[in-house]
Amino acid sequence: MSAAPSRSRRALRAAAALTAAALSATLLAACGSDDDNPPAGAGKAVDITFWGWAKGTKEVVAAFNASHKDVHVGYEEIPSGAAGGYAKLSNAVKAGNAPDVFNVEYPQLPDFVSQGAVQDISKYVGADLKAKYLPQAVQLTTLGGATYALPLDAAPQVFYYRKDLFAKAGIKTAPKTWDEFRTAAGKLRKAQPGARIATFFPDDPTTFEAMAWQAGAQWFGTAGDSWQVSLDGPETTKVADYWQKMIDDDLVRVEPSFSQQWTASLQKGQTAGYLGASWGGGVLKGTLPKDQAGKWAVAPMPSWNGDAASGMLGGSTFAVSKDSKKAKAAVEFATWATTTPEGIEARISAGDSSVYPADPELVPVAAKAFKADFYGGQDVYGVYRSGARSIGQKWTWGPAMGVTNTSLKDSFGRLSSGSGTIAQALGTAQKDTVSELKNRGLKVSAR
Repeated sequence: MSAAPSRSRRALRAAAALTAAALSATLLAACGSDDDNPPAGAGKAVDITFWGWAKGTKEVVAAFNASHKDVHVGYEEIPSGAAGGYAKLSNAVKAGNAPDVFNVEYPQLPDFVSQGAVQDISKYVGADLKAKYLPQAVQLTTLGGATYALPLDAAPQVFYYRKDLFAKAGIKTAPKTWDEFRTAAGKLRKAQPGARIATFFPDDPTTFEAMAWQAGAQWFGTAGDSWQVSLDGPETTKVADYWQKMIDDDLVRVEPSFSQQWTASLQKGQTAGYLGASWGGGVLKGTLPKDQAGKWAVAPMPSWNGDAASGMLGGSTFAVSKDSKKAKAAVEFATWATTTPEGIEARISAGDSSVYPADPELVPVAAKAFKADFYGGQDVYGVYRSGARSIGQKWTWGPAMGVTNTSLKDSFGRLSSGSGTIAQALGTAQKDTVSELKNRGLKVSAR
């Protein structure tokens, strides 16, 4: 892509008026023109390259190649996004050797769009295809009225808990509200002083973000040609104050996610719950000892008023790189991987994956493929389904979530030592995010 800096800034500002994550479709179309996209079915398969990291991806590619003659996918496994995958992708885009299609999580998609790293694939994604996906997933992949990715999965947040430990503490049912959650936390600690109901993850801001999302927060928005950033609005402040008091009163642990100490506390029964995503069902099952099978259950996330409400914790998409000349073939592959039973079955076949498809019609397929014996045969996908339907539809990710999350992670890391608060972390991240947007030439107004 070749564009003068002033042109880029004008395009970004104009698009900001359309939607919080929107960017210049005209500019990106110029970057990712695929007029010479080789026609599929012309006697020779179109070869496309694909980079990803999720468990089961290799199996998905193999199943696609075995069942398709017009398109062939060459797969390269890369580190997960946060572990270096996104840096590798960004460098490949800059060097002009990016894959045709790659996985990108919802929070990072606007950043890739803002960099001009992905194509507008709207002309390959008709209304019938978009109608297959969960509306919340479509919203997160539609920026400025244009489609920039196809959603693979949704990731509603739910509550996993130890039924036996709750029963010993006199907690008869899973908490439906955050007030009940706090009461249950107190009962659990009183009955078993070494046990805690859940963990606040200082290294994973997305868990906190999902809870702010559930509460109705809107961190990013637009006014005219300016971005609005509000990481410390009233809904977020309510969530921050709640969790700060839970930490101050020693009712939850503060430990890194999926760390050795966190895993050990679960294995020893010292942590009785996990506020995780739908994909966390497979993680717990694959992490904990077999003698805990049947002791765990899944419940909807507690909410502020007891009504069903959830944020999304993770979730991935398929995006087409800006320089790919094979966007049509790339979308054909992504469509198959996200909307067919064969695609979901291949992904789950790699292990105990509890992926929740962005295509609701495939939920029964995923539920059948996932063995829920660890949860006593519970219909865990029924809980996931309810959570997915209740995901708030007003949330938008910002164009610099890498900066936002790094700032939050750095500040959250000081919580366990008592040298900072969640509110202070949000204030710092607010300033860091606004500064980054301004550095990128974007207007930012007060909200």
